[in-house]
Formats: sequence, C-alpha cells, structure tokens
Amino acid sequence: MKIGILFSGRGSNMSALIEACSDANFPAEIVVAISNNPDAGGLAIAQKAGIPTHVINHREYENRETFDAALDAALKTAGVELVCNAGFMRILTNGFVESWKNRQLNIHPSLLPAFKGLHVHERVLTAGARITGATVHFVRAEMDEGPIVAQAAVAVQPDDTVETLSARVLAAEHKLYPMALRLVAEGKARVQGERVALQAAGHTETGPLFVPPLA
Repeated sequence: MKIGILFSGRGSNMSALIEACSDANFPAEIVVAISNNPDAGGLAIAQKAGIPTHVINHREYENRETFDAALDAALKTAGVELVCNAGFMRILTNGFVESWKNRQLNIHPSLLPAFKGLHVHERVLTAGARITGATVHFVRAEMDEGPIVAQAAVAVQPDDTVETLSARVLAAEHKLYPMALRLVAEGKARVQGERVALQAAGHTETGPLFVPPLA
C-alpha cells in the first residue's frame, strides 16, 4: 500500500513509520512526505530516508480550500492510497476529508474520545486520570473523531510531570502507529458503519486493537 505522510514538526511518528516500512515484509511503502511548515525538522528525516518531500506552506494560500486542493493534488500525483497524519497541525476541510474518507489515519496522544484537542497531557494531569494513552483512528471532519483502529494505554504515575508523561505516551505512539498501519494495509482493519472491524485468527471482531498499559 502506497502511503503519504502529512506532518508539521519534528517528525518523530513519521520516523517510526519510516523504520517500520524499511522492513521488506511490511505491507506499506511511503511514497511522499508533505509538510505545511518549511522549517519542519521532519523534512531532513524523510530526505535522509530517500523519501520524496514537498513543502506546501499554508501561509501562501488565501484560504483552507485552496491549500487543501494543493495537498490533495500532491498526494494523488504521488499515487498515494492511504494518508497518515503524523503531527499535522492543520484542520482539514470537509471536502478533503470526504475525498480521503476511510483512507486517512491520524494519531492522537490520548485514549479517545477522552481529551480531544490540544494540551492533552496537562489536562490529563489536572483531571487526576490514572490511565491515558494513544489512539490511531480514521479521520473525520470533526477534530479527533473517527473510527478507532488501535489504542495503547499508558499508566499515569503519581510523580508524573507533563514532560515525563508526554515522553512515555510518545514512546507508545511510536509502537502503536506502525501496528495500526499494518492492520489497515493488510486489509485486517476495515470500517463498517462508523466502527472498525478487525480480522484476527480467522474471525472478525468489532472494535479497536487494544494494547494493555505500558509502564
């Protein structure tokens, strides 16, 4: 399966996907990496891996629709079959989301539907949650909405700070995203209605893959 990655920053989740796809037995290939930020650190990571990169700077477009049209064209020109958002800090238009419906994944640093949006780790600690984690889901027009493919739980420690918690959740993200991508690329995770059906051991289960709490 041909993958296009969208990112805005350092590209750590993209790096995890690049490493996974470097295995000849992995069922996906990254054919393009696109950033809306010309200063994104992830550009160097993709280029070092030999992946074609593009900068589509949203500041150079008069509105979201024209920016998304340029993004859509670049993905289609590269022959992308599945889009993976990896720290892509742009809200996509309904038209773009519909165009790539059930063909676009996102990763979020919480156990959705809890703690959607920004400043997740601060909010987790303020709420006194004992468990948090990460979620990979198919993208929908609403922020951090969509059928869930996989989730990984991370225990919140009594002495956690935003920095220590975010580091452990990020480590879980780096394991979870390649797992979820493999399921989708192999056709073992499919959207039925607004839920994901997983094929495992010869039968189908409704609901996401769940990885137990990590230390």
